[in-house]
Amino acid sequence: MRIRSLGVIDDAVVELSPGFTAVTGETGAGKTMVVTSLGLLLGGRADPALVRIGAKSAVVEGRISVGPRTSAAVRAEEAGAELDDGALLISRTLSAEGRSRAHVGGRSVPVGLLAELADDLVAVHGQTDQQGLLRPARQRQALDRYAGDTVAVPLAKYTAAHRRLRAVATELDELTTRARERSQEADLLRFGLDEIAEAEPQPGEDTELAAEAERLGHAEALASAATAAHAALAGNPEDPEGIDATTLVAGAHRALEAVRSHDQELSALAERLGEIGILMADVAGELAGYADGLDADPLRLAAVEERRAALNHLTRKYGQDIAAVLAWSEESAGRLAELDGDDDRIGELAAERDALRAELGELAQTLTDARTASAKRFADAVTAELAELAMPHARVTVEIRQTEVAEDADGIEVGGRTVAYGPAGADEVELLLAPHPGAPPRPIAKGASGGELSRVMLAVEVVFAGSDPVPTYLFDEVDAGVGGKAAVEVGRRLARLAKSAQVVVVTHLPQVAAFADRQLLVAKTNDGSVTRSGVKVLEGEERVRELSRMLAGQEDSETARAHAEELLETARTGS
Repeated sequence: MRIRSLGVIDDAVVELSPGFTAVTGETGAGKTMVVTSLGLLLGGRADPALVRIGAKSAVVEGRISVGPRTSAAVRAEEAGAELDDGALLISRTLSAEGRSRAHVGGRSVPVGLLAELADDLVAVHGQTDQQGLLRPARQRQALDRYAGDTVAVPLAKYTAAHRRLRAVATELDELTTRARERSQEADLLRFGLDEIAEAEPQPGEDTELAAEAERLGHAEALASAATAAHAALAGNPEDPEGIDATTLVAGAHRALEAVRSHDQELSALAERLGEIGILMADVAGELAGYADGLDADPLRLAAVEERRAALNHLTRKYGQDIAAVLAWSEESAGRLAELDGDDDRIGELAAERDALRAELGELAQTLTDARTASAKRFADAVTAELAELAMPHARVTVEIRQTEVAEDADGIEVGGRTVAYGPAGADEVELLLAPHPGAPPRPIAKGASGGELSRVMLAVEVVFAGSDPVPTYLFDEVDAGVGGKAAVEVGRRLARLAKSAQVVVVTHLPQVAAFADRQLLVAKTNDGSVTRSGVKVLEGEERVRELSRMLAGQEDSETARAHAEELLETARTGS
């Protein structure tokens, strides 16, 4: 990992061992910047205040070895990244103005991708994590991760069922609380549909009735006009001497017929007069029929107007015309069926809710059983670690409990009791510590002194880390408050963990640093204007001098040197 212009670090290269790397240095030298740099590579929050004073930007670059088929490699390749000889090249640039950029495998990517990759690459265990583990919710999460698939599989089923139950309960609540509104809407729709059904309007009926009303309202004028037109065309029987159009046209036709054979043009005119005569006869006949069939009955007119009034009543309430009224009727019938079906829907949802609660109860019991079995193994492993950390009589237990609620409350039945439940089950998980025989188990935050708490939390971290599938673990001064023989055992535990994974520890304890496969010194010098830090790999005499400084604050103390060499020998032989 290369760090440039970050905090007190001007330009440094951090070479981590595949096994156990210890990062040491005086307070304020920049050890925290090493952790911060790794955090930036893992998608951590970018604070522009981290950029070195006077620099425009800070840059952190890292090379992380990954397997070709690991989820991290697959996810990176999906984002367009390319592996470099089995490694991912990751960089994070942070400008002094606050902008942040990320690159993976030569491809610019969202910072969020780094966080996704981090879940499969590095597990960070620090003092902040210790404080988080004091909360029961985090303790449950830690236990679940420790338990692995025995909890993860039923928990996934439980979570899905819980999500569905929340959705069903929400819909059911909405349907039941809006029952009055739905009932009122259904009554209005039913009243309107009954009005329309009673009137039985027909498509286009309003237009036809309007035309009939217009005709009936002017029946006398229409009859008089038709009679006069008929008389003009066909003659008036009461006036035999009268001249009509049909007679005149017939006379004109006969005159031309007599001479049509002598001129073709006149013959054509004769034919046209013949056609006119036929048309006039037809029109005269229809006029006679129209006049005879015209209904001037006022009772029929009254009936038509009454029917039109009934239809107008519908159009004022349900549509601009009968076509719109019929469309409203069809749509409202569908909505009414939907509203009338809500009662059936409420019944279906209530049945599904009860079934889901029963299913959740069974899954919650499965989770409780799996957590209880894992809790025993987890507690025994932590207790064994404490015995090696100079707390031989301490005992850790994991309490798993449920909170009972009234039967009519929102609960599920687990083990014959109605208990509260949530998205992760019905269990409340809490780590308890009895520091010595006879002491009652108490929550770890209350049952341990400051030094004991650090050891307890470190034991929890080591056990938890041993169950975490990631290839790299970072411990940031989780050994605070530990010293003496316990510190030696901390180093030994971390070295043991490093046999199966890469372990990086930021520490101030020489007993821990001595067990490292590689020790990095973060040291700073002051040239009077700019503070610079470098990261140096310590070997041989330099490592002895640094351990001496960590032991006694005196690099050249013979006693400290002897003790440092003894620590290194103890770590080397494992004795």
